[in-house]
Amino acid sequence: MALFEFLGYQFAQKALFTGVFIGLSCSVLGVILVLRKLSLIGDGLAHVTFGSIAVGLYLQVQPLYASIPIVIASSIGIWHLTDKARLAGDAAIGVVSAVGIAAGVILASVAGGFNVDLFSYLFGNILAVSYAEAALALLLALGVLIFLGLNYRQIMTMTYDEEFAKTTGIKTRRLNIITVILTAVTVVLAMRVAGIMLTSALLILPAVTALQLARGFVSALIIAAAVSILAVILGIIASFLLDLPAGASIVLVNFLLFLTACAGRYAVMKR
Repeated sequence: MALFEFLGYQFAQKALFTGVFIGLSCSVLGVILVLRKLSLIGDGLAHVTFGSIAVGLYLQVQPLYASIPIVIASSIGIWHLTDKARLAGDAAIGVVSAVGIAAGVILASVAGGFNVDLFSYLFGNILAVSYAEAALALLLALGVLIFLGLNYRQIMTMTYDEEFAKTTGIKTRRLNIITVILTAVTVVLAMRVAGIMLTSALLILPAVTALQLARGFVSALIIAAAVSILAVILGIIASFLLDLPAGASIVLVNFLLFLTACAGRYAVMKR
């Protein structure tokens, strides 16, 4: 099958459409999370997603619909642990992550073991996304961009110095809660792109790539978005041409772009 013939199929077009918008959401949120040293929240919420999918399969409901409210509640829980219980961000993520994965293992065991459906979510299958998931990816990306556009200066200030942001009257609590909710929904949808095992890479790699090249917050967001979208497109094409899993291909392309950015920065610094 020729590449252009492959891209002519609806499932390939849905995959590209969904991947581009999920990648856009991941990249924008990833820059904020990386700068705030909360990049591992994606990994923690991915583990919670594993547990929530087990809940959905156990209750025989669509796993996506079971996952979104559970992962949103968990993301808010992480924020409350860091804010009220005075836990460091990585410790709070570790607590919620451990509970999520343990709950998933227990539910899978009660339900009769790890079945094929549960394992399919571990590694993702972007070529099998539904129209509903594609629509959710679009709405999510619009929500992230609108949130950023309406609160750009406040988010930038909070990202670099939250205590200073509080003293200037910025409502950091509201911004934090919205950020973690958007991150939660992004993680749930991203599992269809790269799977639970690789979701955090979609948040981290475009952001750290952009930070190698960017000279400011705005340029970091733009570069991260461009890198993420390019990685999705090249990853899906590579998966077709080389007969490889699409999610893993997208992550590896992201990593290659990161190495390229590091090499470019090193070459400029040597001059």
